[in-house]
Amino acid sequence: MTNAGSILLISCYELGHQPLGIAWPRAFLARAGLAADTLDLAVERWDDAKIRRATLVAIAVPMHTALRLGVRAARRIRRDNPHCRIAFLGLYAVLNAAYLLDGIADAVFGGEFENALVDYARRTTHDVRPTTHAPRTKLQFPVPSRDSLPALTSYTKFRQSGAEALTGYVAASRGCLHHCLHCPIPPVYNGRFFIVPQDVVLEDIRRLVARGAGHITFGDPDFLNGPTHALRLVRALHAEFPGVTYDFTAKITHLLRHRAALDEFAATGCAFIVSAVESLSDVVLRHLDKGHTRADVVDAFALTRAAGIVLRPSLLPFTPWETLDGYLDLLDFADSADLVDQIDPVQLTIRLLIPPGSALLGRAEILPFLEELEPRALGYRWTHPDPRMDALHAEVTALVTGATQEGEDPAATIARLHRLAAHRAGRACSGGMRLPPPERPIAARLTEPWFC
Repeated sequence: MTNAGSILLISCYELGHQPLGIAWPRAFLARAGLAADTLDLAVERWDDAKIRRATLVAIAVPMHTALRLGVRAARRIRRDNPHCRIAFLGLYAVLNAAYLLDGIADAVFGGEFENALVDYARRTTHDVRPTTHAPRTKLQFPVPSRDSLPALTSYTKFRQSGAEALTGYVAASRGCLHHCLHCPIPPVYNGRFFIVPQDVVLEDIRRLVARGAGHITFGDPDFLNGPTHALRLVRALHAEFPGVTYDFTAKITHLLRHRAALDEFAATGCAFIVSAVESLSDVVLRHLDKGHTRADVVDAFALTRAAGIVLRPSLLPFTPWETLDGYLDLLDFADSADLVDQIDPVQLTIRLLIPPGSALLGRAEILPFLEELEPRALGYRWTHPDPRMDALHAEVTALVTGATQEGEDPAATIARLHRLAAHRAGRACSGGMRLPPPERPIAARLTEPWFC
């Protein structure tokens, strides 16, 4: 391979998974004859030697948490190696490009960016103007290059019936057809999505299984954007590795539309599905343009349960339109439907993020609550019209953080959240939620509770 200086790809956090956000760029660079080293700061120590010899450092920031950590890493890199170029890669990099290019980064890439990154890496080290690249054109995908990454044992595990399995993280598509207003994908992809060829995905899975993976997470924003592609892929996966389980993410509306496929997903090893339920309030769901209703959520839980698949919701319980009664309703739903083991307590703490470029900023409904952009906070501040909700958010965040650190049973944590919210609402809490027995079969899940 040729060398356009020393290229270092850094990941800060990718939901507990071995980071596809640097494995794929590394493969594109390698195909172009450019060698790149990697560093995953989520599980590896800071490496002064790698930092100092780099002429280009590219930091993957596919989510808000990763961007916060990435900015911190970039500042340290500027101090330790002031002559290297720094690029940021990912959705949140594009949305925060103005802030990043003001002294933190030299370039920002998002969308289908890998070819643009290769071109950038080939240029001279110094006289490159600050630039943003967010192309939406189809790429020819190589198999992700994982050889330099830490072993799967360093990452999230799949847990079911008391047993754990190493987990591989792949993607069968990128982008999304939908326009949910709070999501970072629509401002970058504008309703487009791109299929990754089946042979590329399967070869990636083969290599992960060879490294010990017994479970595969499909990291697509929505696996059922291309339902025919998804079904063909899991059939092939199951035929080659019948003992390997998998999970994926899909919209509530897709689960209802493709309900006939749920039995086949279960038969081919689907252990659970993540779906962005967000709220049970039809008012909130309309403001977020989710496309589903509370009744649809109830139906989706019933359909997946009948198929023998766990449905794990991601939630957004703190928005300007959610009420205290709505938050309690969400907790009541978890209890009444016996779903307490399918909901991670952290999901009951999530507060709406409004980054620069968010589609929400174009809606009049958000304006009464919106405050100024705070670039260092990587988004706009907003205040809930009911002060109790902002106070509750601080309290539930502290409660869940402490409970997680102490290893508390998630069901007990959710019961405490129920009592806390009832107290904040001025309601008498007659015993709160009923707790399941400590020794019980726990619904299939990953050991890392974050979904997005």
